[in-house]
Amino acid sequence: MSEQPPPVLISETDIDKRVRELAAEISADYADKGNVVLVGVLKGSFIFLADLSRRLSIPRTVEFIAVSSYRSGSVSSGAVRLVMDVRGNIEGRHVLIIEDIVDTGHTLKYLIGMLKSHRPASVKTCALLHKPGSAQVEVPIDYIGFGIGNEWVVGYGLDYAEHDRTLPYIGTIDPDDQ
Repeated sequence: MSEQPPPVLISETDIDKRVRELAAEISADYADKGNVVLVGVLKGSFIFLADLSRRLSIPRTVEFIAVSSYRSGSVSSGAVRLVMDVRGNIEGRHVLIIEDIVDTGHTLKYLIGMLKSHRPASVKTCALLHKPGSAQVEVPIDYIGFGIGNEWVVGYGLDYAEHDRTLPYIGTIDPDDQ
């Protein structure tokens, strides 16, 4: 791994501002929905989920789900497998999936279908980052923090081979240099 910190793509200040905006929008949209279930996709969403949840003004419950789609550090297999399902009952409840990044769309498409099998009242999606240029399947993203290009990003929960996940900003790396 490089000794130099990755260059900043999205600053800590910009992330904070956008998370506050998303929280206000989500709070308004769910104001009359009762206790919303935020389903964080591990591991990448944990920092975004924590910050977003703290800024919401609506009743909410937090659940986690874990999936895997990467065979190695930077190559997605395209096939998604469930590692950990939600533990609480979400039947009849409004669910908001919290993702760190949507690139190909395979993971989010899988999660939407899988969570709908639990018969919630609704399933919507929120992604901190979206890479529209990497999309391979159509998937609805109801709330998007930032659109980015096809660069590999780390920080604010995102990692490369478990490195740089706790950076307070989003930075870019070249996986070939790691």
